[in-house]
Amino acid sequence: MTIIETASPNFDERTLPITMIVLHYTGMVDAAAALERLCDPAAKVSAHYLIDEDGAVHRLVAEDKRAWHAGAARWGRIEDVNSAAIGIELVNPGHEFGYRDFPEAQIDALVGLVGDIKERYAITRGNVVGHSDIAPTRKQDPGELFPWHRLARLRLALPRPTRNLMDPMWSDAGFLIALERFGYDVKDKLAAVVAFQRRYRPELIDGEIDGECRSILLALLLPKPQGDD
Repeated sequence: MTIIETASPNFDERTLPITMIVLHYTGMVDAAAALERLCDPAAKVSAHYLIDEDGAVHRLVAEDKRAWHAGAARWGRIEDVNSAAIGIELVNPGHEFGYRDFPEAQIDALVGLVGDIKERYAITRGNVVGHSDIAPTRKQDPGELFPWHRLARLRLALPRPTRNLMDPMWSDAGFLIALERFGYDVKDKLAAVVAFQRRYRPELIDGEIDGECRSILLALLLPKPQGDD
C-alpha cells in the first residue's frame, strides 16, 4: 500500500496503549477541503489517516501520537478514546452535503489498512467502531451506508448476527444495561439506540427498542469460541 505523507500539526502524546480503531467520514465537500481542515492548526482536529474516494491513503499523524478525531467520546471504560484509538477518515460528504455510498476503491484501501493495524496491535473486532458508536449524541458517521459487512467477512469488525436469534424479552432498562455492557454510552437513551441501529440494523433506524434489537444485542454479547477475537 502506498501512503502519501500529509503531515498535520494537530496531535499530542498518548496516555493509553492502542486498543481501538475508529472510522469516520469527513463530512466535507471534497478531499481537499477535508485535508485543509485536518492540517489546520486553528481547527484543532486531525486523524491518523485519510482515505480518498479513489483509494489514495494519506498519513496525517504518526500512529504513536494522539490524533484529535474522537472528541468527547466513550467506549466501554475508555473515556480518552483519542489516546486509545487510531482514527481513519473516509472522504464522503456525509449527511449534510449529500451522503453517498463509499466507492469500492476506497473500501479496498480501508480493508488493507485496517487489517494491517488490527494485526499489529492485536485489536479485537469489537473495538473496530464508528464515530457514532463512541459519540452517539453528536455523530452519525460513518453512517448507515457504510459497508460493515465487508470488514466483517474478513474478520476485521463484528458481523451483524443473523442466525438463531432469540429475543431475551428484556425491558427497555434491561436492554440499556446490556447495551452499556457492550460498550455504548447510554446516558441519552434515544441516541444510544439510534447509534446501535445505525451500526447493526441500518435498514430501520427508529430509536425503538424492539425484539430484533434485543436479539441482535444478545447475540453480540454471547461468549465467542476461544481464540475468536
